Amino acid sequence: MSIGFRIMPRHRKVTAETAKRFLDVPVACVSDAMNRLSAGGPTLRPLHAGGAMAGAAFTVRTRPGDNLMIHKALKMAEPGDVIVVDAGGDLSNALVGEMMLSHARAIGVVGVVINGAVRDYGWIRANTYPVFAAGVTHRGPYKDGPGEINVPISLGGMVIEPGDLIIGDDDGLLCVPYDQTEALYQAAAKKHEAESKTVANTLAGKLDPKLWVDETLQRLGCEGL
Repeated sequence: MSIGFRIMPRHRKVTAETAKRFLDVPVACVSDAMNRLSAGGPTLRPLHAGGAMAGAAFTVRTRPGDNLMIHKALKMAEPGDVIVVDAGGDLSNALVGEMMLSHARAIGVVGVVINGAVRDYGWIRANTYPVFAAGVTHRGPYKDGPGEINVPISLGGMVIEPGDLIIGDDDGLLCVPYDQTEALYQAAAKKHEAESKTVANTLAGKLDPKLWVDETLQRLGCEGL
C-alpha cells in the first residue's frame, strides 16, 4: 500500500435522514453543543449565495495545487455526500471551479469544501450551491497527484473521518462525528429552541435581566459593582 497515493473504501456514513435533520439547526448551536472546541479554521468561509449544507463526508487529501484526486472523487461520490478536500490551505492554484462544481451538483453531491483555493468566484457567489474554501485565485490546478481518498483528514485541527456528518451555513462549517450525531442533534435542537424563545421575548420587550453577569463579575473580583 502506497501511503500518500491511494484510494480507500468508505466503510460507513451518516444517512441522508440524519443529515436532513441538521439543516434546521444553526451550525453555531451544534458548535456550542460540542463545547465550542471544534472548527475548521477561520479561513474556510462560505463563498456561495447562502444556504445550509449537511451531508456525509467524502474525504480527499491532495498535494497543494493538484486536483487529480478530486476528479476521481467526482467519479466515486454518491448523492448526499459532501466532498471535503484537504489541500493544506495553499492558495497558489485553484482546485475547482464552475465546471467541476456543476458536475458535483449534477451527481447529487450536496456541497464542496476546499482547504485551498477555488476560481469562478462570480459563478459561486451567484448560486446557492454550498462551496466553502480558503481563498480565490484564477490560476488553475495541476493533475499529477499524489493524493488519497477516504482517509482521515484534518482542517484547522478539526479531524474528519470518512462518512462523518459535515454541516455548514453562513457562520462556517463543522464536522459532527458519525457516532455522536443523535446526541448532538438533540442538544443543539434544544439550545436552538431556547435561543429562539429568548429572541422572541426580547422583541416583545421582555428583556432578560442577565443577573448572571453581575454575579460572575462579583465572583471574579471586579471592582466598581
